[in-house]
Amino acid sequence: MTQTMTLHWSPRSPYVRKVMIAVAEMGLQDRIRTVRTVAGGTTPHRELMKVNPVGKIPTLELLDGTAIYDSPVIIEYLDTLHDGPKLYPAAWPERLTALRRHALGQGMLDNALLLLAEGFRPPERQSEPHKALWRAKLVACVEALEGEADALASSGFSAGHLAIGVALGYLDFRFASLSWRDGHPRLAAWHETFDARPSVQANMPVDDL
Repeated sequence: MTQTMTLHWSPRSPYVRKVMIAVAEMGLQDRIRTVRTVAGGTTPHRELMKVNPVGKIPTLELLDGTAIYDSPVIIEYLDTLHDGPKLYPAAWPERLTALRRHALGQGMLDNALLLLAEGFRPPERQSEPHKALWRAKLVACVEALEGEADALASSGFSAGHLAIGVALGYLDFRFASLSWRDGHPRLAAWHETFDARPSVQANMPVDDL
């Protein structure tokens, strides 16, 4: 019987979704057990903090009790456990490109989460300048990716593609009003191919389960 690692998981977290898509791409589904973990809000998750003092998800617990976090580290570790195409290329400059693209996608998610969290504050306490800043950064990222869309389409699927695809999907999920596809046809076409991947279709974001 295959022994399983434990992934602290939520259906709403784009960082968790990134890991779950990677797991499916690698064919490691039978080696991961997911545990529903609510780590947001203002209440500390004391049990999670015993294994990950940062108290965030995703957190992966290995069979020896070692805890790995956050999503880029988890995905790079999992990438060592399979013999298929690697999400983190070993050779340069392909590896540098994947890392840079991953950083861009991760940065988009970070800004989107800040914007989302600000919207949960009472209206009179929300910072419009900060909201405008985070939106501007998201728009700048989409603009840059439009110029890189052809290169995304012509290069092998990597951790960078994964992070960018999940970030754009999160804009659809939480910020449909941004209409990021408007004026970005090449990026929209690339994202359509990303969304069609079985690994992506198997791990669509939902508000709760």
